[in-house]
Amino acid sequence: MSSHRALLPRSTPAASGVSSRAIGALLDRLEARSVEVHSIMVVRHGHVAAEGWWAPYAAERPHLLYSLTKSFTSVAAGLAIADGLLSLGDRVVDVLPEHVPAGLGEQGRRLTVHHLLSMTTGHTRDSLAEAWELEPDDLVKGFLRVPFPEPEGSWHAYDNATTGVLARIVERVTGRGLPELLDERLFHPMGIDHAEWDRLSSGAVFGFHGLHLTTEAVAAFGQVLLHGGVWGDRQLIPRAWVDLATSRHIATQQDPELLPNPDGLTGYGYQFWMSRHGYRGEGAYGQLCVVVPAHDLVVAVTAGGDPHQEMPGALWELLLPGLDDPGSARDDEVLAERLGRLSFPLPRGSADPSRSATADIDASAEASALPDGTTVTVEPVDGGWHLRLGPSLKLAAGHGDWRESSPLGRPVVAAGAWQGDTFIADLFVITSPHRVRLVLDAGAGVAIATWSTVPMTTSDLRLHLRSPLMTRPDVA
Repeated sequence: MSSHRALLPRSTPAASGVSSRAIGALLDRLEARSVEVHSIMVVRHGHVAAEGWWAPYAAERPHLLYSLTKSFTSVAAGLAIADGLLSLGDRVVDVLPEHVPAGLGEQGRRLTVHHLLSMTTGHTRDSLAEAWELEPDDLVKGFLRVPFPEPEGSWHAYDNATTGVLARIVERVTGRGLPELLDERLFHPMGIDHAEWDRLSSGAVFGFHGLHLTTEAVAAFGQVLLHGGVWGDRQLIPRAWVDLATSRHIATQQDPELLPNPDGLTGYGYQFWMSRHGYRGEGAYGQLCVVVPAHDLVVAVTAGGDPHQEMPGALWELLLPGLDDPGSARDDEVLAERLGRLSFPLPRGSADPSRSATADIDASAEASALPDGTTVTVEPVDGGWHLRLGPSLKLAAGHGDWRESSPLGRPVVAAGAWQGDTFIADLFVITSPHRVRLVLDAGAGVAIATWSTVPMTTSDLRLHLRSPLMTRPDVA
C-alpha cells in the first residue's frame, strides 16, 4: 500500500460554503438508488470540504479510472503542442507512417490530431474491437482500416481507438512514454508519486484507459484545471490548452445503449465531456472528475457500478443548491461521522475455525472470474482463511474484518463466512472498481466465482492480480 500524502488543504463544509445537509442528501440519493460508490471528495475554494471512502476502499488506494484516463492523455497532447513538437493539424499518416495500411482512402489520410482529440474521425461507433480484430498487433493500423461512414469533423462518436492512436502520436513526437511524460510534467510537480498504469501486452499503456490514481489525486487534477493549469506557483499545463480542451468542439448524441442522461448531450471537447455545469472527465463504472468553474467546485468520485443515470445530475439537483448556504457546526459533525462510517457489509456467518473445504469452479455461471474446473480450497487460519485458487494462488480472507494479500503483485482485500454448508467470500480487487463473490457449496463440491461488474479487459481474475496488468480487450 502506498503512503498517503495530502495534496490539498482541508476545511469544513460550512467554512467552504457547502451545506453538509446537501452532501447528506446526495449520499441518501445514491444509497436509495443502489449506486455503488467507492469514494467521494468535494473541493470548494481549493479546500477539501468533505471526503469519504466505503471500506475496504481507502484514501491511500489508487483506483482504476478507466476512460477518465483520456483526460490525462489530452493533457499530454497539450504539453507536446505547447513544446512545438505537435500541432492540431498534424496528420496521423505523417506522424506514424509505418502504421498506414496499404490502400488507405483519402479520408483516412486527412485525419488529424484535432479529429482524434474531438473523436470526430467519421466513425459512427466505437471502432476499438473491430480495429483489433483487423490488426491484433497494431491498433493504429486497425483503426485506419475501419471504414469512416461520415465525413471527418462532422460527427462525434465515442471511440476508444482515437485516444489509443493519440497516445502513440504523443509518444512518437516526445520520445517519451506517456507515464514518464506525465510523471515529469504533471504528477511529480503536484506531489503525486503513485500513478499506476495497466498496459498492453507490448508494455505500452492504453492511453484511453488504465491509469490508477487516488481520489485526492483526481480531485487535485480537477483543481489544476480549475486554476487554468496552475498548481501552487507553477504553470503545469498551458492555460490556453486547458481552455481549448475543456471547450465544446462537437455536439454529442444519446448513446442508444445507455439510459437518457442530459449531461451526455452537452457536447465534447478534447477528451473532456461538457456538462450542464462546467465539464468533466469520466470513466466506466462511475469514475468522475467534475469541474464547475462558476462555483469554484471540484467533485471526484470513484465507483464500481453504473451511476450514469444518477451522476452528475444528482450534483446539480442536490449539491449545487446547497452552495453558499452552509449549515451549522453540528451539521458538519453529523456528516463527518457518517463519512467516517462508510463501508461495504462484511459477509455474515460463522468462522467455524476447524472446517476446511475443497470444490471445483463451475464457470457456466454468468460473469465467472475463474476457468471451469479450477480447484478452490478453504483453509482456516488465525481467525480467517487462506483461499487457494488453483495450484499456486493463495489469498487471505478475514472473518469479521478485511484482510489483504498480494500473491501476484496487486492487492486483494477479502472477508468471508460460513453459512451452513456454504462458504461465502467477497474478494475486492481493491485498486479497481471490481470485486468477486466466491460461493462454495461444501456438500456438492462445487463453487462459483462471479464478478460484481465484469472488467473490460479480461474476466480472468488471475490476470487482474498481476502488477502491472498486461492485456488488451478480448476480441471475438
